[in-house]
Amino acid sequence: MSAPHVPKVAGIEPALPSPTHTADPHVTPASAGASADGPSDADAPQDGARSGAPDAPAAPSPVEQIAAIQDRLAGWISDLSTLHDLTERLARTRTLEDALRELLRAGAFLVGARRGLVVLDPQDGLGPRTTVGLGLGHAEIGHIETVPRRALSFARILDGLPEPGAADGADPEARTEIAEPDIPGEQDLDPRLREVAARLGYAASYAVPLTADPIGRIGAAVWLYDEPAEPGDRRRHLVGLYRVHASEHLARLLELHRSRQTTRTLQTELLPSRLPRLPGVRLAVRHATGPRGGGDWYDALALPDGALGLAVGSVTGSGPSAVAAMGRLRASLRAYAVMEGEDPVAVLSDLELLMRLTEPARSATALFAFTEPPPGAAGGPGVPALPAGLDGPAPRKMVLAGAGHCPPLVLGDLRAEFVETSLSAPLGMLACWEAPSVEIEPAPGETVLLYSDGLLHRTGEPMDRAFARLHSAAAGVPRASRHDPEAVVDHIVKTVLPQGLNDPSAEEDVVLLAAYFAE
Repeated sequence: MSAPHVPKVAGIEPALPSPTHTADPHVTPASAGASADGPSDADAPQDGARSGAPDAPAAPSPVEQIAAIQDRLAGWISDLSTLHDLTERLARTRTLEDALRELLRAGAFLVGARRGLVVLDPQDGLGPRTTVGLGLGHAEIGHIETVPRRALSFARILDGLPEPGAADGADPEARTEIAEPDIPGEQDLDPRLREVAARLGYAASYAVPLTADPIGRIGAAVWLYDEPAEPGDRRRHLVGLYRVHASEHLARLLELHRSRQTTRTLQTELLPSRLPRLPGVRLAVRHATGPRGGGDWYDALALPDGALGLAVGSVTGSGPSAVAAMGRLRASLRAYAVMEGEDPVAVLSDLELLMRLTEPARSATALFAFTEPPPGAAGGPGVPALPAGLDGPAPRKMVLAGAGHCPPLVLGDLRAEFVETSLSAPLGMLACWEAPSVEIEPAPGETVLLYSDGLLHRTGEPMDRAFARLHSAAAGVPRASRHDPEAVVDHIVKTVLPQGLNDPSAEEDVVLLAAYFAE
């Protein structure tokens, strides 16, 4: 009798050593009965053996027994090597999404499938919830999600629903896998499932849960076959061993992801929810937090009589403690700025004294700039009047002081240059901090850029080259974009950091604050 037709599973390299099929074919009752009817002509005894009783099978020789044992050992070693390689690849992933994609790829290799998806839905309800596909686009995943949840194998795992025909009182958590080897031919399946499977071109599925302590169930994965098929015992055993390790790795990344999200949310809430709107000034900011959460911060404060206070700074350390210290420092600076903002040196001196008394083990850098109200602005006494005969807006005077912080950069149609600030130690480093302030007059149409040193450190270059790179990026802003602070900060970020602000491999926080003085 001819060998049964082997179902095709496209897109997978020859997987594990020595399997007969890429995936075990779904055997129909008809084919099973045909093979049980009797021997074929090729199996009939020959010559003299036709008339006599069949001889008993000869016992294998010692050489054949040793060869069989060697084959089995070689298969075990090959399986162990495959699992080692796949788990090593998984261990090198550093983000949840990368780990989920690697899990799908390795699982497809082990079970002999071409496509699949994994749904992350932690049992404790703390999130995140996401779906990642292998060989499936967003539209195809959307089609699958139109199937009723009770008809989807991976959804039944997530919901803890009992299998049809399961005994009453059976523990749904005891389920380890759900195989649907012949979706078109199974009459009891949901018609919508068969319709979607036919549209997407898959005929079988194999789903497994993902569980790990202390969370419990964290998700489920399902792989899809192009033809009726299901993995054999050997493949199921291997994918079971792999997913134990994968689930534990996913649980660690999940906890890390949650911790980072909590720190990032806390830091975001401690920063301004929106920038103030003042006559004659337009502001724009770009801010990114490192994976561990850092202490870089910024502030823009509308002061009495139409004045403006701008600040950037950085607190040493990382993690929740640095974020909390950043929040205390920013709140203190806001209070000092309201009381004596016209004197930036006094603001930073008071801030340094507060740090020495309350946080002696921590240091910080800071830069505070006070921008006077525009000439002729309505306000209280002391607001300068618009000079007679002045045609157009006058320059705005800005007084600034820095404590160990990077110098601002002024960008206009005729210049792109750093402000020469006095060299000063960070706050908390000396017994008494004080440094002279600097006055500049940004002309109408110019932009003052304040930034944190994380913008420079993320370039990976020495500081002198990083400063040159920032200057070149500012000077290269197209003239048509120089009057739009949003376009200015976007151009600088894209030029200085081609990998973007959300680079997962970057450790530094980034702050870039732009103040454009209207013409």
